Amino acid sequence: MHRRKTTATRDHCRMWSPTDLWQTCTVATDVQWATHGPPAALAWRQRQRLEALMRAAQRSAFYRERFARHGPRFEDQPPVGKPELMARFADWVCDPVLQLDALRAFVADPARIGEVFAGRYTVWESSGSSGVPGLFVQDAQAMAVYDALEALRRPQPWQRWLDPGRFAFVGATGGHFASTVNVERLRRQVPALAERLRGFSFLQPTAALVEALNRWQPQALATYPSAAVLLAEEQAAGRLRLALREVWTGGEALGRAARGFIERSFGAPVRASYGASEFLALAAECGQRQLHLNSDWVLLEPCDAHGRPVPPGHAGCRTLLTNLANHVQPLIRYELGDRVHVDPAPCACGSPLPVIEVQGRVDDALLLQTTAGRTVRLPPLALTTVLEDEAGVFDFQLVQRGPRTLHLNVGDADALAPARDALRGYLRQQGLGGLRLHCACGPPEVRGRSGKLPRVVCALPPATDLAQDHGRRRASRP
Repeated sequence: MHRRKTTATRDHCRMWSPTDLWQTCTVATDVQWATHGPPAALAWRQRQRLEALMRAAQRSAFYRERFARHGPRFEDQPPVGKPELMARFADWVCDPVLQLDALRAFVADPARIGEVFAGRYTVWESSGSSGVPGLFVQDAQAMAVYDALEALRRPQPWQRWLDPGRFAFVGATGGHFASTVNVERLRRQVPALAERLRGFSFLQPTAALVEALNRWQPQALATYPSAAVLLAEEQAAGRLRLALREVWTGGEALGRAARGFIERSFGAPVRASYGASEFLALAAECGQRQLHLNSDWVLLEPCDAHGRPVPPGHAGCRTLLTNLANHVQPLIRYELGDRVHVDPAPCACGSPLPVIEVQGRVDDALLLQTTAGRTVRLPPLALTTVLEDEAGVFDFQLVQRGPRTLHLNVGDADALAPARDALRGYLRQQGLGGLRLHCACGPPEVRGRSGKLPRVVCALPPATDLAQDHGRRRASRP
């Protein structure tokens, strides 16, 4: 017991080593050169890194079998999904120290968020939107890539570093999710950031979250679009009082009306990005509000139903991801779930990085009423986090049928009671006790038009544009 405590303390206190710093600087220099270089230089980097990944994947028993069956060429590899990889986790990873039971115990402990595993790996878990939660492991090289892409490929990076101010992340701070892990990792590794970077849970009551943010007074806010809309409503109502320079959003689709409402409420630009547990920094917006794929470090292949790539300019029905930075847990032609469209035309900003459009998560925010008639907005990621983390349920669909009526369908009868109890507890915490909550074991009620299965659905009549709706409410007040 004493030895385990000593190891945990050492991991907890681990700072950037000279090797980490050298890797980060080397990758940052390469990212900066590639950002302003010609497309041919990007293509060369991509080819070199793909060849290195295919060599590294030979250390994985899972991929050795696939190469023996389908040949060693990247183009001949069939798509692979998270359920298959997680079922063969020990064969998938390239380091035997990465034992699934030990990793699951590690991510089950909230006190270890941001620590390194086995002295050298950063670990996070993904949601179970596909029915299977994932565990993703990154070494120092992969983390250096993500850090450099996040730091240098957003608009005005040098202004942000010269005058950083305070930064607030609003999300699921109690779990080992990618964004939360990285916030805490940076706070642990860079003491100067601990004074300027702080995470806030979106699972707490809105009033408590607003109070905490008002005390912290960040200059930049990072969160999910649905949570940003909730906070923009609080700002417009005068309860939240932040003087923000910018708002970062990701993790969900950002609609035009929502973006406009957030920007008007805060008086600050919204900077959207696109990332996933499988690759943290897939794309970021330029000054033209176009998403640019970090194609020197990741491949995204829009494909047809049979896994065959579609040409640029055509929308596929599925997307395959290949992570060129992660050699310890290879992802080669991995089923990402989102639908991505690659624009063959260059962007007006001049970047050589390709422009993409993403149809990602399809979950809805829910607008529910308290017994006093007050409307409470619940972000979909908060609801899914409660059901996944507290009840251990991943196969579910939550549908709003009325201002105070919810229907919860789960795929496993044994999970019904834990899911109901976890959801009711969260609703009471938000001031929504006494809602009509109908629970059943069965198939989902609603499917999205894209074919993706939404897990949180508002089945009320379509809402009016957020900005117009807010304007009417504001005009109606004396």
